[in-house]
Amino acid sequence: MNIWLIMLIGGLITFGMRFSLIFLFGKFQIPETMRKALHYVPPAVLSAIIFPELFYRSSQLDFSLGNTRLLAGMVAILVAWFSKNTLFTILAGMIALFLLQVLIGA
Repeated sequence: MNIWLIMLIGGLITFGMRFSLIFLFGKFQIPETMRKALHYVPPAVLSAIIFPELFYRSSQLDFSLGNTRLLAGMVAILVAWFSKNTLFTILAGMIALFLLQVLIGA
């Protein structure tokens, strides 16, 4: 029961924070420079989350062919480049990671 209560409260807090920002941005005019800056926030955050997972293994940089995450990331990048489809990119990256882990045994 506690888990469900925590999830519900967390969801309500998240909704409240996002709704308040949307509501406030609807009332105020955002400067053009702020709009341009906010445009780069999602790719920056996503890169900050993904790149350490791809390049670091056991707290060290790993660019070897044994780094299955890096190889699967390269597959995902190629699929994203050609397909321009987010869901297909995620699925291809996950399948590539699974197959590489089975084949290489990491």
